[in-house]
Amino acid sequence: MEKFSQDYSKYTDEDFLVWKTLFKRQMELFPKVSAKEYLHGIEVVGFREDKIPDFREVNERLGKITGWELNPVPSIIPNEQFFPLIAQKKFPATTWLRRLDQLDYLPEPDMFHDVLGHVPLLSDPHFSDFFTAIGKLGVKHLDNKWVIELLGRIYWFTVEFGLIDAGNGLRIYGAGILSSHGETKSSISKGPTHIPFSVKGIFEMPYENDRVQDKYFVIRSFEQLFNSLPEIEERIEKEVKAQAKHKNDEFSKIHLPEG
Repeated sequence: MEKFSQDYSKYTDEDFLVWKTLFKRQMELFPKVSAKEYLHGIEVVGFREDKIPDFREVNERLGKITGWELNPVPSIIPNEQFFPLIAQKKFPATTWLRRLDQLDYLPEPDMFHDVLGHVPLLSDPHFSDFFTAIGKLGVKHLDNKWVIELLGRIYWFTVEFGLIDAGNGLRIYGAGILSSHGETKSSISKGPTHIPFSVKGIFEMPYENDRVQDKYFVIRSFEQLFNSLPEIEERIEKEVKAQAKHKNDEFSKIHLPEG
């Protein structure tokens, strides 16, 4: 993969205004709606409204806590690149920011989504270890499209659009929600369906990535998320064995001896 870097000198006045506007707007909501671990993460990685994050500074802070770092990329990257990076605790992050006329909708993730949405929780040990394990599973099964689809569902309903209720009401931890002003408000309202976290349930739940979600899975803690890894692995291995058996059965039918 070609090496990219963040050229901080190229950020314009509009870029700084976009970051400030988005950050300030979300921070007015976060204390009442986001997971406390996420809020703590914003503090420890040093995000502020008047400064676009410098990846070198973020990597220094985050690296000391959980070993994660930001890996600059130009845009969305394929699974063949994504999973190996995650397995190495390198989060792929774009370095460009949306325009002022794109504050509420963007067809693909920009730096605000990648960095403010994802990075704070990478400072939480349980979430960090869960995320790394998903990366390693992806690397192990890169050649199996169905397993990658199942891991994509886990990623979607946790890392991107996960909710948590640790006993004090619904809170948000998914980056796709936290970087969206509208979905931050709607996700914990009475409108959507809130489903207790279940690996089986997520594996059976397809998703659409081009609209506001109407179903969310709710964890009780990030420890619960981490502790779900053995079940995720077990169910994946069963899928792989079932696929292998099906292929063998089909092969046997084709090559049955005559007579």
